[in-house]
Formats: sequence, C-alpha cells, structure tokens
Amino acid sequence: MTLLSADRDVIYYEEAQETDGEPCLSLRRAGNVTIVTPRIPSSLREERAISLQRRMLKQFVTDGQYDDAVLWYFTPMAMEFSDDLQGIRVYDCMDELALFKGAPPKLALLERELVARASLIFTGGRSLYYAKRRLHPDVYCFPSGVDAEHFAPTGRKEPHDLESVGRPRIGFYGVIDERFDADFVAVLARELDDWQLIFVGPIVKIDAATLPQAPNLHYFGMRQYSELPAYLEHWDVALLPFALNDATRFISPTKTLEYLAARKAVISTPIADVVDPYGTQGLVYIAATAAQAAGYARAALRQGPSPAWHSAVSRTLGNSSWQATAAAMERLIDEVTATASERAG
Repeated sequence: MTLLSADRDVIYYEEAQETDGEPCLSLRRAGNVTIVTPRIPSSLREERAISLQRRMLKQFVTDGQYDDAVLWYFTPMAMEFSDDLQGIRVYDCMDELALFKGAPPKLALLERELVARASLIFTGGRSLYYAKRRLHPDVYCFPSGVDAEHFAPTGRKEPHDLESVGRPRIGFYGVIDERFDADFVAVLARELDDWQLIFVGPIVKIDAATLPQAPNLHYFGMRQYSELPAYLEHWDVALLPFALNDATRFISPTKTLEYLAARKAVISTPIADVVDPYGTQGLVYIAATAAQAAGYARAALRQGPSPAWHSAVSRTLGNSSWQATAAAMERLIDEVTATASERAG
C-alpha cells in the first residue's frame, strides 16, 4: 500500500475497535497512506455495529469524493459493511481465512459474494492460486515479496535480551498460533539440547501454557518490524516450524524470503509453498521430522553457506521485490479501470 500511495491516494480502513465513547472514525497518516480506524461503542450488538460502520464508511466516501475508488479487500468480512459501495473490487487473498481457528461461520459466504463481485483476485502464493483460479476468470498469483535491504546483514548490535542467551541459536519470528507445531518444537529442543531455540512474536488464539517449556526454549514476545533484522542477524539458523493442518494448507510464509535476505540457513517443515520453489531449488532445508531438522541445523552450522547457495539466493531476491509486485498489480488495476471507463462511456 505504501508503494501504491506514490501515485494515488491510499485509504487503509482498519478493522473496528471498541470504545466507551461516541462512535467516530479516527484518522492518522503513515507516510502517504491515510489510516482510518472506526471506533464503535462496545455496548452495541453485532447487527447494529455493522449497520453503524456501513453508515460511517458511506459518509466518509461521500465526504471525500471517493466514489470511483478501487475497493481493495484483505478480508471478505469487510463485505458486511461495504457491499453497497460502488467501484472496482480487488480481493487480495493472502490466506484461506475460513480454515483458521475461530473463523466466523459467515466468512465463507462473504468470500463467495466478494469473489462474485471482484474484478481481480490476487493470491499470496501458489497453493492459493490453484485453489482460487477455478472460481474467477481473473486470478493472479503474487507470492510474497521482500525488502531485501531491510533484512540484509549489516553488523547490527545484538538486541539486549539476546545477550544472555548462549549459542548456537535457531530462531523463528511470527505469530504463534494454531499454525505453530508445538510437538515439533518440543522434540527439536531435546534433539538440539546444546542449542538455544528463540521465538519472537505474539501468542494468539492458543493458551501460552500449552507451549513446550525447556531451559533452551525462549519466548520473547512481539517485536516491531524494524527490530526483527537485529534478532535475525544474531541467530545461526532460521526456522519455520509450521504444523501441517487446515490453517497451513495454503500459507506462503513471507518470512522465508526475509530469512534468506539475512543470508541465514533456513529449515522448514514441509509447507507446500516452501517446498516449491525454495526446497526444490536447494535454498531451504525441508524437514519432515524434528530429528531431521536437528541434523540439518548441525550440518548448516558446520558447513556454512556455499558460494553457489549465495548466488542462487541473490537471484531469487532480485526477482522478489515488493516494487515489482506493486507495479504488476497496478498495471492490472489500470487495465480493469480503463475497460470499466470504456463500458461506462
């Protein structure tokens, strides 16, 4: 969205937050992007809260004269309060959200409505593309990009809370939820009992007490995007410990490329969009078991990265910039907009 905002107004309408005060739309700026946060009284029942959001959004669109806006959806749930707006709809499908733990039952119905009314569908990975392409004539695959410069090793200072943690280190950052393979991690901690396992990220939708505990397991909690490269730079190996379940069937982890941009050896469970292309190209170790992952970690530390691996990673990163992704998306949107204008004229 930041890249697209260089040439057009971008309004990022966030999910509603509860308030004890009067309903309102809170606006703030992030670069060229205007972020709008609806604040809805916590006392309202769901139906009234949705109706209120609909009125507030409609008034915002009217006041700002955004009647010809491109409506870009990251979640079908937004159709509840925006289905009456006119404009080109883009469905940016980054996950199969209906398969996530606690997903609202109506999400699948709203997605069908969004797909039927969308002009374009973008998917965040190959598995999602194969799942969605039969539903719509204009589906395009845009795997996650990477800000390679942001994650490149630069000799950053070690984060303070890492200083007391020994080495070698194998780490993961990201949300810790039902996609996290706790059993895999528990066994890995035993297999690598002379290593330190570090996990950076919030724990959501699962009970923290159910996570494995051991002297060499460290849960650091959430950190900002700007802080992640410093943690990554001071790990020896990077980890993708995803369970194989409904919630991970279609994921394409953005952090795969971020780990590679930091020039870290990466070990992943057999997630389809990691196996192909990164595993098949020899960029990432694919471990079906924790014992296998431990063997790969020791080998990676002992051998170090080869010049051929470095070259292959550089080629992959060169073809994976967010700038290229944004430009390709914008071309498709411009084509659809031009076609719609011709029909209207």
